[in-house]
Amino acid sequence: MKRTTTLTGLALTAALALTACGGTAEDPDASTSASATSTGTASAAASPSSTGSASEGMNGGGMHHHPDGGPPPAGIEPAAGPAYPVGTTVTLTADHMPGMQGAEATITGAFDTTAYSVTYTPTTGGEPVVDHRWVVHEELQDPAEPPLESGTQVVLEAEHMAGMQGAEATIESSTDETVYMVDLTMDGIQMTNHQWVVDSEIQPAR
Repeated sequence: MKRTTTLTGLALTAALALTACGGTAEDPDASTSASATSTGTASAAASPSSTGSASEGMNGGGMHHHPDGGPPPAGIEPAAGPAYPVGTTVTLTADHMPGMQGAEATITGAFDTTAYSVTYTPTTGGEPVVDHRWVVHEELQDPAEPPLESGTQVVLEAEHMAGMQGAEATIESSTDETVYMVDLTMDGIQMTNHQWVVDSEIQPAR
């Protein structure tokens, strides 16, 4: 009986310790922070938030994408002759969020611009979002001529996730590939006009 009681007590202690690491009701995002392996593969599974948004993994620090991405930013130019025209069904190879890689999507917009990977600290507080992909040049506040160099400090006007708009960010990298908005269903969540994926993150539908 003594051995049984000791093991039960240890199990209860371990459960309480795990609960303490999972965040609180006042900080729901603290429990959704995703970790990545040394090969850059996200190890956390996506789950819907209480508002039906999608959790972003290794490039999002546990933040939540709005399920409706809304219209493209003002001033962005439609792409002439994109590899994947509007209406095309494709397979995503991007792994911005758990559940995205391998998902079937429909192209809802194709644009000619510069896209940036950025690191920023949300205006709502919390840990920095590292290597978020992507924001486009038209979603930066008063930017210089594109492309901006790595290390450039910018202010974001994008509203992909809570705490993004108005945040100070650092450019990590850039690409001049065609950028796309897509509709997809990911882990049971319908994402409309998700922004953004680029040519190298798309392949023809399987």
